[in-house]
Amino acid sequence: MAKLQVGIIGIGRIGKVHVQSICNYVQDAQVKIVADPFMNDEAVAWLKNFGITNTTKDYHDILTDSEIDAVLICSSTDTHSSISVEAINAGKHVFCEKPIDHDIAKIERVRAALTARPVTYQVGFNRRFDHNFAAMRSAIVEGKIGKIEIVKITSRDPSPPGIEYVKVSGGMFLDMTIHDFDMVRFLTGSEVEEVYVQSAVLVDDAIGTAGDVDTAIITMKLANGALAVIDNSRRSAYGYDQRAEVFGEKGMVATGNDTVSKCAFSGADGVVYEKPMYFFLERYMQAYAKEITDFIDAVVHNKPSPVTLIDGLNAVLIGKAAALSAKEKRPVLVSEIVK
Repeated sequence: MAKLQVGIIGIGRIGKVHVQSICNYVQDAQVKIVADPFMNDEAVAWLKNFGITNTTKDYHDILTDSEIDAVLICSSTDTHSSISVEAINAGKHVFCEKPIDHDIAKIERVRAALTARPVTYQVGFNRRFDHNFAAMRSAIVEGKIGKIEIVKITSRDPSPPGIEYVKVSGGMFLDMTIHDFDMVRFLTGSEVEEVYVQSAVLVDDAIGTAGDVDTAIITMKLANGALAVIDNSRRSAYGYDQRAEVFGEKGMVATGNDTVSKCAFSGADGVVYEKPMYFFLERYMQAYAKEITDFIDAVVHNKPSPVTLIDGLNAVLIGKAAALSAKEKRPVLVSEIVK
């Protein structure tokens, strides 16, 4: 069977991640062309290392190429929804990095396009494909912990992003915590109904000046009756901290951080383990490869998308509810955001 022909729009950090994952790990797809309005000699040379020689500054060259089966949208967030609509209308299957958009109305336009032309559409919530969180979800689905009662997620970045990024990110809840909101939904199989946030600027005053926060504790009430809590920080001195726990009537399932190895040194002063992997690319590279593998599998075998537009929409709704809660210092129903 011929490999699925893929076009990638955007060759920034996440675009490069997907180039590497497809070229190194995905068997049934091939990157035919990469587009970026700022394509330069350095990017062209980097792509040649992966055997990719077809580049352009105009993403429309991908959408009008009859040989392209699927498009990966890895461009800036403010272009995700508009390019999604164009790609869908062009009959391309679409993998779109999160978030689809910060504007609910624009996400609805993507949904309308999919209704008119039902191609495969997948949103890039890569943590669902991480081996640890996938194992947790399997244990929950199998009924090992029974009725879910409490969910706890810790998500802390090793260092905050640059201020220029903070200014355009949509805020921590739509940039960073959105992954954790999706993880609550993924692990529990339930929707978030109410959100209450306590937040602060404890890492970098410049983040506060830019109108954002860098530290938060978010509590949630779920439709299935369970309670959930997320703690976030933009700084973790010991590395990328990604842990989760789901507690139920029959027991608990939990996962800790990945480390380079499980090696431990024992001496007179104590026992020393390795720190967590420092950066998200180290921690989640296999998850990135798995999400694209599953996307390609859904396209080739006409399977349902493993992460749908509705998943992307609901995570944004929760993020907006969290931002409103932080601003107004009150519990916010997610249903308020739909208005």
